[in-house]
Amino acid sequence: MIRFNVPPFLGTELDYMREAIAMGNIGGDGEFSLKCKHWIEGRFGTQAAYLTTSGTSALEMASWLSDFEPGDEVILPSFTFSSTATAFLQRGARLVFVDVRPDTMNVDETKIEAAITPRTKVIAAVHYAGVACEMDTIMDIARAHGLTVVEDAAQGVMSTYKGRALGTIGDFGCYSFHETKNYSMGEGGAIVIQDPALNDQAEILREKGTNRSRYFRGQVDKYTWVDYGSSLLPSDMLAAYLWAQLQEADRINDDRRATWDAYYQAFLPLSEKGLLGIPTVPEGCVHNAHLFYVKLADLAERTAFMAYLKEHGVQSSFHYIPLHSAPAGLKYGRFSGEDVYTTRESERLTRLPMYFGMAPADRDKVIETVLSFFGKRR
Repeated sequence: MIRFNVPPFLGTELDYMREAIAMGNIGGDGEFSLKCKHWIEGRFGTQAAYLTTSGTSALEMASWLSDFEPGDEVILPSFTFSSTATAFLQRGARLVFVDVRPDTMNVDETKIEAAITPRTKVIAAVHYAGVACEMDTIMDIARAHGLTVVEDAAQGVMSTYKGRALGTIGDFGCYSFHETKNYSMGEGGAIVIQDPALNDQAEILREKGTNRSRYFRGQVDKYTWVDYGSSLLPSDMLAAYLWAQLQEADRINDDRRATWDAYYQAFLPLSEKGLLGIPTVPEGCVHNAHLFYVKLADLAERTAFMAYLKEHGVQSSFHYIPLHSAPAGLKYGRFSGEDVYTTRESERLTRLPMYFGMAPADRDKVIETVLSFFGKRR
């Protein structure tokens, strides 16, 4: 069976983890955590990055730093993971869902302005599959209305929009280093912050409400509880695992892009005949091959397609059930405008196996199996 996902592993991760143990600091913000922090800041061009325990906790930090009050609203796509919503719910937010673009499955930027009310505080831009939202338009809308932009770039590490790293365009950017992501520490994430005036607050927030970070830098002679906070520092052993992969970020990216490109070229003829939908990457966007999806005619054909792949030894997976139709979505949010594409397109979408180090023979088998499905049915 060709697995849908295999977490990235280079072999040097264990060496760095042993080194972290030998240094005697396996808690948070040790040497490897700082290496990862500085790599993100330098590679992506942001003034501050902080590792977190997950992409979810990075989003939670962004919601706190956005100064939400109960009843404030966040505009977000319904086609996303629950974390995008729950991060703001913890601050008492109301969710306002808008439709997606069928070409990228990202939030439809032309639907955002109509969803704005006097209680709107944040626009959450989710970069699906590592392909950027239309950020110029989103930022123009946000600035015109005095709104904060949080980029959910959980899938977007190493992707860019008009030369800028995803996560560094809005006020906050949130990454995930979950085992399903291109770069992994098992469970982990990071937040990047554009305004240096928020750095101290961010440090206090992730350090259990204390000014412990200032103490370790020698800026205060003792640390104490100063504000609300949580425990959001990942172990330095996990950071050591991630550090091995960040050092080989381009190699991992190139490997994944090779598989993505092979899929794209193989399925392009089917797309041109109208038999299969494949991803669209708009001009000015450079993606990171986080995932490759195909779109079938409808839910019935998708069900048959996934069953066929499984029968022939290929794992596949659908993706999000739209949040606005979920029990929590009905309870905590509303859909602004009409659901033209969100539900319809989500029911057509299937993700194919995609991971670093995928053997060419396995990739070719996936391609042959997909092609044979259409050969047998047409």
